[in-house]
Amino acid sequence: MEFDARSGEIHQALEARRVQDTKIQQKVMAAHREAFKEKFPGQVEHILRLVAERLQQGLRKDNPVELTAAEVESLAQALNSIYDIHCDTKAE
Repeated sequence: MEFDARSGEIHQALEARRVQDTKIQQKVMAAHREAFKEKFPGQVEHILRLVAERLQQGLRKDNPVELTAAEVESLAQALNSIYDIHCDTKAE
């Protein structure tokens, strides 16, 4: 009987520890999410510049590596989509 009571106490302590760990993890993750929200518009702008530069570089006549029509189309679509995201983040 004593063994069952002790194992029940251990189980309760472990469960309480799991609940406490989960609460701590939720707080940490909330901080990470908030930091991401703050950095996200800057990251979108950076990606927008990178894709635009790649597209512009690929369209230059003196570029040693030319882009195929499919690559140009993909980059243009990506640029348009990223620009839409950029506009959405600015509107918020």
